[in-house]
Amino acid sequence: MGLRDDLERFREVGEKRREDLADFIQYGDLGGSRPDEINIPVKIVSLPEFEYDQRDMGGVGQGDGGTPDVGQPVGQPQPQPGDDDGDGDEPGEDGGEHEYYEMDPEEFAQELDEELGLDLEPKGKRVVEEKEGPFTDLTRSGPDSTLDFERMFKEGLKRKLAMDFDEEFLREVCKVEGITPREVFEWARGENLPVSMAWIEEAFREIPDDERGTWASIEEVEENVDRETVQQKIRREGIKHVPFRREDERYRHPEIVEEKEKNVVVVNIRDVSGSMREKKRELVERTFTPLDWYLTGKYDNAEFVYIAHDAEAWEVEREDFFGIRSGGGTKISSAYELAAELLEEYPWSDWNRYVFAAGDSENSSNDTEERVIPLMEQIPANLHAYVETQPSGNAINATHAEELERYFGDDDDVAVAYVNGEADVTDAIYEILSTEGETDE
Repeated sequence: MGLRDDLERFREVGEKRREDLADFIQYGDLGGSRPDEINIPVKIVSLPEFEYDQRDMGGVGQGDGGTPDVGQPVGQPQPQPGDDDGDGDEPGEDGGEHEYYEMDPEEFAQELDEELGLDLEPKGKRVVEEKEGPFTDLTRSGPDSTLDFERMFKEGLKRKLAMDFDEEFLREVCKVEGITPREVFEWARGENLPVSMAWIEEAFREIPDDERGTWASIEEVEENVDRETVQQKIRREGIKHVPFRREDERYRHPEIVEEKEKNVVVVNIRDVSGSMREKKRELVERTFTPLDWYLTGKYDNAEFVYIAHDAEAWEVEREDFFGIRSGGGTKISSAYELAAELLEEYPWSDWNRYVFAAGDSENSSNDTEERVIPLMEQIPANLHAYVETQPSGNAINATHAEELERYFGDDDDVAVAYVNGEADVTDAIYEILSTEGETDE
């Protein structure tokens, strides 16, 4: 194994030593990532390099001018007179490929599934394409190349089994003394033999005169002549003729498969009132950001709406969402009223929906019971979630989360999570993402 192989091996080791995903979510720098690229720090591994012996021992082959100084790496070009010393980066200035492990949202979602034991399977809603699937449907007409001959043969064979009978035995019955064609026909019908009156009359005519009256009764025929079933006859003679009919023909037709696009709109709601101090805002960001990455990785098309509120609500851009703080009071229902209005652009029949709200559970009197809960019930969504952030413990009037939990109980489309510190973040994410049940298409 050469030096280059050793370097590649060390790079692989470095990537494996990237920060654990759960640790990154709980304690890492989430701000260093973009919506389409998550940068997870890697614990640096020093790469190997050759150096001259630090001891000044001399020896054969150690020349004079132009040789590297002791302790200097082998193979690195040395500055020469006239070189531009200002073009190169200073030591430590270049981040290097070992400082971050770059992960796209799809990989992030997959790893978070494994890390937390999730199994969210997004459903497609909007039909974007109809295409031909396997030839599983059958029609009564079509090109000859699509004729389902196997099915047609089975139908003809079933008819043969239903229509065939032991002709020789019936001819012997026609030889009974004094029996008439009508009596033979009625006996055959009683035996469920599918024979026509015309066939019996023709069989009567073909019996030689010296064979008429061979048997005294039908019982005597049954005692002396073996009856052969249709199955036995087929095994003995094979199938020479299968009675096909036009109604047996079926033509294979491709099934029409609807290709559905997995679209999702995520509404992120945050309390920005005066009580939402810096630590609470940080916990909201640490919880909501991985949720955004996860759903981006799970769906074909993900769109995000950000709503800030105090006593009133307004839509904001993502880059402003986590930093806003106002001095007003709190009325959470204002955010849900705005969310209902904005979601009109994303019909429930075409879009999966998630409505995530966060705050310190403080709300104006009776607003949760009288306005927020009815609005949550009126807004169709895969999941409604509320995240309470209270780093110092619950305040006396922080009851919003408890009221939601008490009202909705174990509903599979409402989740309530509590985040008092960074260590609670992954548990909250699991609580939210594992709550969603089956949704109606």
